[in-house]
Amino acid sequence: MNLEGRKIIVNKSSKDLSELLKSPENYKDFMPDGLQKFETKDNGFKFGLQGMPEIALKIDEVDEQKAVLKSASSSLDFTLTATLNPISETQTEVQMLFEGKFNPFIKMMVEKPLQNFINTLTDKIEAYK
Repeated sequence: MNLEGRKIIVNKSSKDLSELLKSPENYKDFMPDGLQKFETKDNGFKFGLQGMPEIALKIDEVDEQKAVLKSASSSLDFTLTATLNPISETQTEVQMLFEGKFNPFIKMMVEKPLQNFINTLTDKIEAYK
């Protein structure tokens, strides 16, 4: 299952964005309203949203072109990637991409909430100062 967020322009360089996305603590700023739990670990974080199970992510790879988060749970196989495309020294185009391997039943249950989550992450990153 593949989901895409809309492409946005962020008023930060890709270097500044990649530095921001290397730190697990910074992801709390991008979480949707209704965040009930947020815990950081050395290379990742765990969060809980109202009405959803807790999700644990590890920061797999971050550079000036992308930030890749992977599921920290062996029962869920997915990645969430933010592509970083420099437009100028002070602007970067960002797009969230989700790729997961789910059975059809799970896919049916999680597709809409995940798309909403990606849309909210996109909105929060776009509004980030």
